[in-house]
Amino acid sequence: MAKYGKKAQSKVKKAMHERKTGTLRSGKSGKKVKSRKQAIAIGLSEARRAGAKVPAKKSSARKTSAKKSGARKSSAKKSGARKSSAKKSGARKSSARKSTSRKSATKKSGARKTSKKRSAKR
Repeated sequence: MAKYGKKAQSKVKKAMHERKTGTLRSGKSGKKVKSRKQAIAIGLSEARRAGAKVPAKKSSARKTSAKKSGARKSSAKKSGARKSSAKKSGARKSSARKSTSRKSATKKSGARKTSKKRSAKR
């Protein structure tokens, strides 16, 4: 028995044709699709939405859960190092904020001086 129906075949064919002509665009970003694989994926997802006979997407839950559990273990080790460095950088951040506020204040006052000069000339 066939995995894909006629409707799915036509949707993929249409997506491939759009890719060839340069009118196929990706969903969120709206960039032009150049990849053949991406065009097929778009066609299949459109077919799924239309209710065509298409197998469900392969679940990557196993892969992601393994990655997450590994990431959690390593992040716990790293968080101790981050905390100590955060304390040190906290003092740096506050001093950096003060210096930027001073700079912006001088810029503003400089702008005021020039505007006064201009109004005096008029």
